[in-house]
Amino acid sequence: MYSRNLLSRVARSAARQQRSVRSFATAHNAGPFTEITTLSNGLTVATEANPNAQTATVGVWIDAGSRAETDKTNGTAHFLEHMAFKGTGKRSQHSLELEVENLGAHLNAYTSREQTVYYAKSFRKDVPQAVDIISDILQNSKLDKGAIERERDVILREQQEVDKQQEEVVFDHLHSVAFQGQPLGRTILGPKQNILSITRDDLSNYIQTNYTSDRMVLVGTGGVDHADLVKLAEKHFSSLPVSSNPIPLGRLAHPKTAFVGSEVRVRDDDSPTANIAIAVEGVGWSSPDYFPMMVMQSVFGNWDRSLGASPLTSSRLSYIISQNNLANSYMSFSTSYSDTGLWGIYLATENLMNLDDLIHFTLKEWTRMSMAPTQAEVERAKSQLKAALLLSLDGTTAVAEDIGRQLVTTGRRLTPQQTEAAIDAVTVDEIKRVAQKYLWDKDFALAATGSIEGLLDYNRIRSDMSSMIF
Repeated sequence: MYSRNLLSRVARSAARQQRSVRSFATAHNAGPFTEITTLSNGLTVATEANPNAQTATVGVWIDAGSRAETDKTNGTAHFLEHMAFKGTGKRSQHSLELEVENLGAHLNAYTSREQTVYYAKSFRKDVPQAVDIISDILQNSKLDKGAIERERDVILREQQEVDKQQEEVVFDHLHSVAFQGQPLGRTILGPKQNILSITRDDLSNYIQTNYTSDRMVLVGTGGVDHADLVKLAEKHFSSLPVSSNPIPLGRLAHPKTAFVGSEVRVRDDDSPTANIAIAVEGVGWSSPDYFPMMVMQSVFGNWDRSLGASPLTSSRLSYIISQNNLANSYMSFSTSYSDTGLWGIYLATENLMNLDDLIHFTLKEWTRMSMAPTQAEVERAKSQLKAALLLSLDGTTAVAEDIGRQLVTTGRRLTPQQTEAAIDAVTVDEIKRVAQKYLWDKDFALAATGSIEGLLDYNRIRSDMSSMIF
């Protein structure tokens, strides 16, 4: 995800009533609850209000990202994120910046492979103006040709910064081979030639095609009132176009993606480290195996030698790697998209002579999940996962992100209590089942950069994986 910043300011709220089609609430105990209304044009409005909060986060989550592009237009969604703050029909770039600053607020945006998000953090009293600003930059950006030309260099510099981050580079390579020849395999920023050639028409066409009411969720958290936000939505977003073939939120809006077992290696013998990502095909957001796969990822967890992490308090894999000095760090991951995902591990090591052992013991631990995960490690993983997910819901922006992402990807929002219950329901037998289904003797995607001469070829690793017995 890549983001841009500004700051935000206050105005009046005049609301025009319009009939809403559907409204309901998701309650959890006596605490905050998510209230959801769908307007007649298909726009979803969702809030989690806190009557005592003096600040709020409001934003629009859009079911469209780089996956909605073509090879020719790859990078358009991210380019649009930059252009959104360059002025609209009624606000110049300077007046927009000044308005936001005078509010003492914060305006932000980011682009991912499947979503684009614009949101503002402001005082409670400034929510109407924050909504007005967001609706204006979403619907009325000038897309000035001069500004487009100037922004190309900015994005190219951003791309250079991203290219310096090994983890980002490896994960882009991982997507490119796991989903090769398909939209999910492209980068978010796009290739340099596209950044230099994207036109105003490309940007305008992307907006017309993807910025439709049925693919958007307006979210408000903290110092917001649901009925007031619905009225603001009716005032500012009623003229949004609707898709020619509307698809309910959470339903697959893209052609099915095929996972490809394959590899890419970018060897650099001058690099002091080897950086390796290995992944099997994971699960989509709505999969019934989503939480078991998350728990299994948590079984392996993350480990970093430089942080002084004790191997005795983490997973069995961290103990093996630490005791044998096989890696500097590793990070397990379970990345989901609407119809597929990547489940795997990212490893960074200076021990270049033992890459074979590093991969062998990692895959051996994967294999063990199919046969003999222990009750203790599964319970530990569940506790750590619950803590991580619940602690991440700290502040109005984090809650807004949770609501927006869930509604766009699944069409519903699980409360923290429901999430906790879903994790608690995962058993050792469930871990065995998903490991046998997704890990056991499966093709994998591999991306490696740096000093990787000692890394065995794909077929050797694949053969070792299939013949491994715990």
